[in-house]
Amino acid sequence: MHGEGKVDFDGIAECLVRIGMSACLCGILQWVMNSLNNRVTYRVVCDVRRDAFDTLTHLPLSYVDSHPHGGTVSRVIADVDQFADGLLLGFTQFFTGIATIVCTLVFMLTIHPLITLAVVVLTPLSLFVASFIAKKTYDMFRLQSDTRGELTAQINEVIGGQPIVRAFSREEDCLAQFDEINGRLEKCSLRAIFFSSITNPSTRFINNVVYAAVALTGALTVISGGMTVGGLTSFLAYANQYTKPFNEISGVITELQNALACAERIFALIDEPRELPDKPDAADLSDARGEVRAEHVDFSYVPDRELIRDFNLTVKPGERVAIVGPTGCGKTTVINLLMRFYDVNAGGILVEGKDVRDIRRDSLHSAYGMVLQDTWMLRGTVRENIAMGRDATDEEIVAAAKAAHAHSFIRRLPDGYDTVISDDGGALSAGQRQLLCIARVMLAIPPMLILDEATSSIDTRTEMKIQNAFAALMKGRTSFIVAHRLSTVREADIILVMKSGRIIEQGTHDALLKKGGFYAALWGSQFEQVS
Repeated sequence: MHGEGKVDFDGIAECLVRIGMSACLCGILQWVMNSLNNRVTYRVVCDVRRDAFDTLTHLPLSYVDSHPHGGTVSRVIADVDQFADGLLLGFTQFFTGIATIVCTLVFMLTIHPLITLAVVVLTPLSLFVASFIAKKTYDMFRLQSDTRGELTAQINEVIGGQPIVRAFSREEDCLAQFDEINGRLEKCSLRAIFFSSITNPSTRFINNVVYAAVALTGALTVISGGMTVGGLTSFLAYANQYTKPFNEISGVITELQNALACAERIFALIDEPRELPDKPDAADLSDARGEVRAEHVDFSYVPDRELIRDFNLTVKPGERVAIVGPTGCGKTTVINLLMRFYDVNAGGILVEGKDVRDIRRDSLHSAYGMVLQDTWMLRGTVRENIAMGRDATDEEIVAAAKAAHAHSFIRRLPDGYDTVISDDGGALSAGQRQLLCIARVMLAIPPMLILDEATSSIDTRTEMKIQNAFAALMKGRTSFIVAHRLSTVREADIILVMKSGRIIEQGTHDALLKKGGFYAALWGSQFEQVS
């Protein structure tokens, strides 16, 4: 049907059906793409976070001790989130961009292959411009991520130390420190975003120049009869669609650069050298009796700062060894070496005649029960915290709590043994947290014990009861007791007196007092009576 007043409604209906089907197909494909995009992105992010946390659990303690905890948390949480945002944008732009480029390229080739070749050659110029600017902004985003980690570490530090901050009226100083770091974060963020925001206008300008050149070339081709006006109009529409993905990529260059900077930080953490693995032929420490020897041990945390020098020690099964001395003499360092939290620089530590480096770490650690001055609680119930070291019945858990003199205060908690506490102990006092840690060891009943200022946060009356419980627990077990209060080590079989990383005296309490040396002076400074 042709002519004035004659409309091909059947043809129009067919076109509308095709348009509707195309729209539905496009919507379905878009949904599938977004679904796959989200699934791939968050599975990748899940794997990255898992690898990062797995790395954290296998890093040597030297890394954990030398890096701010808040900065490490920022890498695992904030940086991975930024990386996820970049992946979401990147995948979306990648799939839609490839589809758009391929389809429009096919349509343009059917209209005029020569001009299509010119478009294909000229359009990538915008990518070169975007790449040039991106290289300049990458370091800015890296600085932004580092500063954000520094700010997270400072916040974590202030929150964890609130009692000290308030006790010493350091609120204004902490706020000033926060403002300084936050100000640096603001400056580097604005600088990074400003320079990256130049990318999109620059690429659009170049693509518009290309578009104008194509339009001029097409117009000359139309004049010469090589193309119709309708063909030129269609070609320009396709050319505009062809350049659109390049503009979109440059438009999200800020997020992509931020994501890449964050990805570098998180992968740098994942690639950190892990704790030296156990030897392939490492043995299990089974049926440990508690024989421990240290032979000519040298150790230092910092290579040029010597700490432990030519340390020698022989402990027979069942002996109680007390380690005393002034602050910084290496008492806790000896414990770290016994547990192989750090490896010795020279010499060796032997348990049951085997070098600890030839024993599987988990086997070595399970042979010791530790109560430290710094308590650590698991986020969970009181019952779960006590039973951390082994599977136990309710009766065994209650018996261990009673032995640690923790049962009475646990009963007064809102839900008793089922009371949920946070990782910082919540409303529990420092002494109560330490009693729970003692109950944990009472339940595990390991063959060897390490007590590092185990009763430092407990009142004197309860301490006397705990000491009696410890005496029963230590009977027949090799025990290492680190203490500043010398009254807690009187009954030790051997007292090691350390100074500047060396054992300067050793013997029983009475023998050391008779000797009248450094230990006797320490004892006198704590217990001499003022007449």
